[in-house]
Amino acid sequence: MYAQERINPYNKKGEKKNLVEAMFDNIAPTYDTLNHRLSLNIDKLWRKKSIGIIEPYKPETILDVASGTGDMAILAAEKTSAKKIIGADISDGMLEIGRKKVEQKNLSNTIEFRQEDCLSLSFQDNTFDAVIAAFGIRNFANLEKGLSEMYRVMKKGGHLSIVELTRPVTFPMRQLFSIYSHTILPFYGRLLSKDKGAYSYLTSTIEAFPQGETMVEVLRKTGFSEACFKRMTFGICTLYFAEK
Repeated sequence: MYAQERINPYNKKGEKKNLVEAMFDNIAPTYDTLNHRLSLNIDKLWRKKSIGIIEPYKPETILDVASGTGDMAILAAEKTSAKKIIGADISDGMLEIGRKKVEQKNLSNTIEFRQEDCLSLSFQDNTFDAVIAAFGIRNFANLEKGLSEMYRVMKKGGHLSIVELTRPVTFPMRQLFSIYSHTILPFYGRLLSKDKGAYSYLTSTIEAFPQGETMVEVLRKTGFSEACFKRMTFGICTLYFAEK
């Protein structure tokens, strides 16, 4: 078991996936605003980098795991030639916001959202040319199981692109990020979302999540090949890439 798997929202007992679903349903209305403001809009650049790494392979079918409010799926529709993109997430509250954004952008013919347990996806083996994920897999109750499902539904020769928040490893960014994530992030998160525990939980998962070389080893353990990573913005975010 990886450290972040033992961390539950609100420090409550119970099945993690149910607690995570309830938390994201609760913060869904303010999630996008907080993401952009707390990252100074740099999160948009991170997503573009993640999509950019799979774009040359011209995937026709893409699965966006832990899709949330659909920003990653929408970007994939705009930046790739994919004919079908499915966004899967456990929180229907988040997906409902995504559906409205997709409708506004006239992308309903390309993007579909489904409420899914990402540890037990309903899709058949070898379905997608590419699997993407942004800022969501650290909430998995079982990281290896979630990654194994992503591997299972990906076609042979397919590509994986994950972008995830991480702890900087060098001075002084490591220290500055620690101060920011323990003070400004939870305070501002509580202020806008009215949720007292959500952003403290999210900070804890960032710190506990395996990163860099460790995460690459997890990807290899679950079957992926050519796994590699690239730290971005002084290590605040990390991009992972792998093949099947």
